[in-house]
Amino acid sequence: MPPTPPCPCSSGLRYTACCARYHRGTAEAPDAEALMRSRYSAFALREVDYLWRTLHPDHPDRSRPREDFVRELRAQASALKYPRLYVLDRQLTDPSGTSVVLFYARVFESGKDRSFVERSEFRHDGTGWRYRSGEARAPQSLPAPPESLTLATFAASRGPAGE
Repeated sequence: MPPTPPCPCSSGLRYTACCARYHRGTAEAPDAEALMRSRYSAFALREVDYLWRTLHPDHPDRSRPREDFVRELRAQASALKYPRLYVLDRQLTDPSGTSVVLFYARVFESGKDRSFVERSEFRHDGTGWRYRSGEARAPQSLPAPPESLTLATFAASRGPAGE
């Protein structure tokens, strides 16, 4: 039997030793970075039920019918390729219970580059870490190559008062 493929989250591990257990529901991601990686893998593998399950109750999409969210996400994901993820920076849990991860997602649609850099916020909901919100930017709108960004340089690139 051939070995399982590498995990799409770019951890260097095989999928079965990495994000598969989270997608299957046999384990919860132990921290915000692991959840972010597993969500990237879920997009790549079209594990849309997992994407729904790992949305924080405060996320705006949670107010939508689950079936609509899953159907739309499945249609969107089928047109995209997810070849590489770079975790750029992270902030451990602050006093409000929020953890932050900055990442660069390589994404392509019909050969067109749709890659983005995102600052994502995560919170634990009592069961596991959940995606609460994110601010995404196109790499060409940033003042430096995406791979060199930190949370501080990403925030500074927004301009005064977060513009």
